Amino acid sequence: MQQWLKRLNSLLNKYWRVGGTAISFIAFGVGGIVLRLMIFPLLNLIVRDEQSRIVWARRIIRLAFRAFVELMSALGVLSYRISGRERLQRKGLLILANHPSLIDTVLLMAFVEQADCIVKSALWRNPFTRGPVRAAGYISNAHGPELVDDCISSMRSGGNLIIFPEGTRTPADGNMSFKRGAANVAVRGACAITPVIIRCTPATLGKGNKWWKVPATMAHFEIEIQQDIDIRDIPGVTGDACNPTLAARQLTYYLQNYFMKES
Repeated sequence: MQQWLKRLNSLLNKYWRVGGTAISFIAFGVGGIVLRLMIFPLLNLIVRDEQSRIVWARRIIRLAFRAFVELMSALGVLSYRISGRERLQRKGLLILANHPSLIDTVLLMAFVEQADCIVKSALWRNPFTRGPVRAAGYISNAHGPELVDDCISSMRSGGNLIIFPEGTRTPADGNMSFKRGAANVAVRGACAITPVIIRCTPATLGKGNKWWKVPATMAHFEIEIQQDIDIRDIPGVTGDACNPTLAARQLTYYLQNYFMKES
């Protein structure tokens, strides 16, 4: 009897989390529309200066994302713990993170003040996201050769740039393949890297997974903000004789091994 009740409770809990996930994603979509149709048009009327408007837009998005994370937590969809959060209380950071789940971007941006990020051009056309994306002045990946310069300018103006070097979610087997974009920004901008390790146990919302395929137990996210990586300490990355292209390749190789080991 006890075994049967245990199984029933486990099954009910799982279906509850499926429902909680659905509610969370619906809330996310509705929130995006509200921001686009109500909040940001009002912001445009009240705040005329473009830079001030971007600062306020990013602040609003951070609070909205934080509310979304807390909603998922309250519904029992996930739990989370952040360590080293004090390292995010700075400006002009280059934050690199691994990407195990669909909501990693939201989780990070909920706790990073004045967060900037590189956004796929499709999100600029998406009715749920284009309002917030444009208001916050995020960087479009359609900028081509100017992309690295845009990233460097963002950090030098005080923005905290978040990049997922894989460019997509980590495969289920855990093998990471880093693109060189993040390393190019670090090398050409001569800036340190703030690494963030995200661990999700059990895995959920991973690459290729449907949102309703929730794990048997509630997912727990461990977000660890580690000590900065000074690229000057990495052989072959800096120095007068270094070629930026080769340096970015070397740094990409180093970062890929670093995140594979830490994750």
